[in-house]
Amino acid sequence: MKLKPWIAAARLRTLPLAFSSIILGTCLAASNGHYNTLIFVLSLITTLCYQVLSNYANDYGDGVKGSDANRTGEQRAVASGWITSGQMRNAVIVFAVLSFLFGTWLSIIATHNLPLMVTLTFVGLGILAIVAAITYTMGRRAYGYKGLGDISVLIFFGYVGVVGSYFLQTNFLNWEVFLPATAVGFLAMGVLNLNNMRDIEEDRKNGKRTLAVMMGLQGAKYYHGALLILAMDLAFIYNAITPGGFWRNLYFLCIPLILLNLYRAVKANDPKDFEPLLKMLALTTLLFTLLFGVGQLYS
Repeated sequence: MKLKPWIAAARLRTLPLAFSSIILGTCLAASNGHYNTLIFVLSLITTLCYQVLSNYANDYGDGVKGSDANRTGEQRAVASGWITSGQMRNAVIVFAVLSFLFGTWLSIIATHNLPLMVTLTFVGLGILAIVAAITYTMGRRAYGYKGLGDISVLIFFGYVGVVGSYFLQTNFLNWEVFLPATAVGFLAMGVLNLNNMRDIEEDRKNGKRTLAVMMGLQGAKYYHGALLILAMDLAFIYNAITPGGFWRNLYFLCIPLILLNLYRAVKANDPKDFEPLLKMLALTTLLFTLLFGVGQLYS
């Protein structure tokens, strides 16, 4: 069995965005004096499993529906015939099991001093994340075809990723953490929106009603601007209402990159123009979480 098609289908370039949530949540917890290396590593491994599961399920779902037949950008494994639909379905099952095992292990390790109901809640969230990853494009009621992908990204990249990893480290909830969590969620939604603007014509032909399809290209550009600007506003508000020093403003260094991404997205019209903007915003989101997180640690 050739590994190259499987590595390509795993879309490893999406991992920086997935890891961003865990890094930020862990940095926020560490800035409050709570850090456990094992929990951090298990969080990253679990996130890796979830992300690969999501990418494989997306490849399978769009492949069997024919949505990827004439896509712009990277070719998908099932649609291109590199991997059969049966093989990809088996891979989805394997990574669903791995996600469950690592997610359950993480939940038990991180919440063993708390009531059993807390542990079961996190195990339940893990199962919900698996279901969400699979049903995004798989099945007759795939919610990614109904404009609900953005909400899912906000919940799992923002709240579950950031607030969840913060809670697993600290064992308590701080409402202020929802502000940077929402900021990361909005940036992740921006990445998805760029993807949907790139694929808007093909999605429209295939009956995939993403928000970009519903709003039209111009509306999606306004939406993109709102997401990026609100993300920076929420980060600013968090720093304004919580104590800290000058270094908390380190994330300002990535604002020019975010504005540049917005400018190029507004100017883009050809589907190919959006492809480099996807990678740019994903890496900028990682940079934002690193700068924001380090700023919290050293302020």
